[in-house]
Amino acid sequence: MAMDTTTTKSATVQTSGQFSTFYVADLFFGVDVLHVQEVLRSQPMTPVPQAPDVIEGLINLRGQIVTAIDMRRRLQMPQLAGDQTPMNIVVSTSDGAVSLLVDEIGDVLDMDASNYERPPDNLDPAARELISGVYKMKDSLLLVLDTDKAVEVGVSSASLNTKHDPQSPEATANGRRSSSQVQDATVEPAEVTLPQNSAGNGKRKVAAKKSNGAARGVAH
Repeated sequence: MAMDTTTTKSATVQTSGQFSTFYVADLFFGVDVLHVQEVLRSQPMTPVPQAPDVIEGLINLRGQIVTAIDMRRRLQMPQLAGDQTPMNIVVSTSDGAVSLLVDEIGDVLDMDASNYERPPDNLDPAARELISGVYKMKDSLLLVLDTDKAVEVGVSSASLNTKHDPQSPEATANGRRSSSQVQDATVEPAEVTLPQNSAGNGKRKVAAKKSNGAARGVAH
């Protein structure tokens, strides 16, 4: 009997579980917590000349060189106004770790499959192509971000990281700063930790370490 490949493929879509959430403008996104490596405040950034516009630069997380993608540019939105600085949500993708620059970090939410739906047709096309599904909430929609699609910007993070490997002869080619220059700027990131679920509310608050001030969390 022939297998229904459409059904098999759709069955692999995650329709319940825990999601780390964040905001980009007025859009509310979620990423499977198992794909989130860490959440950080604004970090020193090394520009990458000739890279796609959505790539803000490279950050050094304790020796790991990570490509940072500006999610506002990725979604074709205006940049943050004034002295506002983005936060980093570092996610694991098929190309390796990538930092998504977002406006604010929200809670970690438990979502139930009964509230899951396919992306609506009226969603902005720039966002819809990056979304694998949505969850209906009381006052909003949680957009489930497909991280692999979000980082498809013409140059893979693995390629960028290789070019900036200190052992790579390409590291200083084409006027790019070498990985050693990025490593010289290494700082201990101000991490935002994800505590255990609070009893009874089905979600975890995103809290910051005491150093460098309070995290820009979102109250619910």
